[in-house]
Amino acid sequence: MNKNIFKWKHFETEIIILCVRWYLKYPLSYRNLQEIMEERGLFLNHTTIYRWVIEYSPILNRGLRKHLKRTSDSWRVDETYIKVNGNWTYLYRAVDQHGDTIDFWISKKRDRYAAKKFFRKALRSPHNSNPRVITTDKHWATIKAIKNEMRLNRLASSTKHRSSKYMNNIIEQDHRHIKRVTNNVPGFKHFKSACSTIQGIESMNMIRKRQANTSLVSDEINLINQIFQVA
Repeated sequence: MNKNIFKWKHFETEIIILCVRWYLKYPLSYRNLQEIMEERGLFLNHTTIYRWVIEYSPILNRGLRKHLKRTSDSWRVDETYIKVNGNWTYLYRAVDQHGDTIDFWISKKRDRYAAKKFFRKALRSPHNSNPRVITTDKHWATIKAIKNEMRLNRLASSTKHRSSKYMNNIIEQDHRHIKRVTNNVPGFKHFKSACSTIQGIESMNMIRKRQANTSLVSDEINLINQIFQVA
């Protein structure tokens, strides 16, 4: 990222990053943030904050990847629901046995193709270990996707697959942190904007879990400034 991504913006870079970070981290609506900024003497429209979130969330997600600690080889995979334009879409997610986020993928359908896309994205991520064991629910599409990745040697043939609701409680709990933020949104209007926003929310969730060695809020701010190349 060599170019100045904040060039020609009408507000200071620090204000933009602050609004984006707070929206992605806390259960705040765009109008909530507008009011908070007004209390500080900054008058901006909630749609402006929306555009910032859509623009900078994917950049945050891409930049964060190289800072993430390596995950373990025990994966817990599950899907949760996100409403887009009045329709339910599927957010595929995986965490390891410590609760660290492995990866995520949002899809309009819950089928073998979506599960395949999720696994291939997760397996390509450099911070992930090739799984020794994958725990899922009993949905046929996920099981077929795992078998397909084994057949293509993207997953080791020794990878163990198990279906256990009890052992998947850890990811069910992790869904709540994502829902805590997304539930404050009265439904995404467009699938593209949902994809962009989810990237930012998931990124902030990984930072919250200290997957990028951020133990203090100041560490979090410094990391995000580094990703956006802000002094």
